[in-house]
Amino acid sequence: MLEIWLLIVVAGATSGPVVLLLLVAGFVLGAVVIKRAGRRAFQNLNEALQRGTAPRRGGGNGLMMLGGLLLMIPGLASDVIGLLLLLPPVQKAVGGYGERKLRAAAGTPGSLGDAFQQARIHRPDGKVVQGEVIRDEQ
Repeated sequence: MLEIWLLIVVAGATSGPVVLLLLVAGFVLGAVVIKRAGRRAFQNLNEALQRGTAPRRGGGNGLMMLGGLLLMIPGLASDVIGLLLLLPPVQKAVGGYGERKLRAAAGTPGSLGDAFQQARIHRPDGKVVQGEVIRDEQ
């Protein structure tokens, strides 16, 4: 409802073609951002595989992709949120908040953090093996 109302207000203040131009520009910018972030994430993964190490954390590729997706969704409010997610300080704040929430939920049974914790099994040599922990407790 907010998106439609904002589009009507902006169209009333300017004109229909201006709103259409804003929507098309948001879609094109979002597509470019998603392509660039995806390329960066793939390059990061490829380099990590060549080195034989885990991919670097951070970089904000996931949040950049989310920002690009929000830009591609028709609407002005989603465009503003998408543009904010492209800013490095906002990415750092949102990423830090998400990481803290995930860490806090790591001990809660059945939570997303618990699933990530169970999916990682550490070997003595320090390598991480993906797996699943199955408990037979009643």
